[in-house]
Amino acid sequence: MKKTMLFLTLAITFACKDKPTENKKEEVKEEVEISEAKESDWIVLFDGTSFDGWHMYNGGEVTEPWKLEDGAMVFYPPENREEGVSYNLVTDKEFTDFVLTMEWKISKGGNSGIFWGVKEDEKYGQPYLTGPEIQVLDNERHPDAQNGADRTAGALYDIVPPSANTVKEAEEWNSVELMIDHKANQGHVVMNGTKIVEFPLQGPEWDDLVAHSKFADWEGFGMFKTGKIGLQDHGDVVSFRNIKIKEL
Repeated sequence: MKKTMLFLTLAITFACKDKPTENKKEEVKEEVEISEAKESDWIVLFDGTSFDGWHMYNGGEVTEPWKLEDGAMVFYPPENREEGVSYNLVTDKEFTDFVLTMEWKISKGGNSGIFWGVKEDEKYGQPYLTGPEIQVLDNERHPDAQNGADRTAGALYDIVPPSANTVKEAEEWNSVELMIDHKANQGHVVMNGTKIVEFPLQGPEWDDLVAHSKFADWEGFGMFKTGKIGLQDHGDVVSFRNIKIKEL
């Protein structure tokens, strides 16, 4: 009887020692799976090979004057533009809370922009009528840079100026991250690795910012939490590449 009891005691002891090891292995496996899931949350909006997922604002499929070159989408303004015709691009899908990353390159003396919260509707002729804009600009040569810091590259256009000038020379690639999180009422812009703009998305602070901008009396401006991502035709050569988004 004593031998039997001793055997049972040892068996229970070894079983107890093994159990934490098994749990530890399971925990490590779970952490790996979570990490992989987070990476897979990113959606490629432009992979450099086609315009799939994009179309002309209030129009059809993407054609000239947009072209695919060296893994980028490049806009070449037409020499004989029909009056009133623009070639802004928007995503097929709409987004609410997200982190958007891409690279952009502007021509010498060029101007363009990146929009979010764009409402596509015939009563709005341009994306900027509803979608706030992150400025894309050649600060050195374009006159808009002389109209205030809130019109320079990386600014929340005409609303919040960048805290630092991190833009590269014209015809060089810049990286940009735009975060829009309505749940936290926070937005930010990171350009070339530095956070340069932070702003609210709603409430008294946002209302006050808009009230002191050119958009104060614009019906629909910044009013749509869910909307499309847009790239601007401002009449200058501009390139975009490596565009992806992660919904929050």
